[in-house]
Amino acid sequence: MDRVLKLASQRAVVIFSVSSCCMCHTIKTLFCDLGVNQVIHELDQDPKGKEMERALVRLLGHNPPVPVVFIGGHLVGSTDKVMSLHLSGNLIPLLREAGAIWL
Repeated sequence: MDRVLKLASQRAVVIFSVSSCCMCHTIKTLFCDLGVNQVIHELDQDPKGKEMERALVRLLGHNPPVPVVFIGGHLVGSTDKVMSLHLSGNLIPLLREAGAIWL
């Protein structure tokens, strides 16, 4: 858990993902299209990925644990939470506040 929280706090937007996950791809594409400089941790390509995946399951309380998005070091959640924020118009202000986008 400590590793996940440490990585999540190092940049404005941190995404924990699995390279073969279609929902992960959707979230990464959304942030890319918004011009966000995101850090992506592909759990299936990290030697400690399984350990981080278990920590994310504990943190979220459900499986599958990806994608998981942190903005400004704070847990936002998975796809449903990110899309709800985006559709309600609250994602862009949150990204601005975290320094992830400038416009």
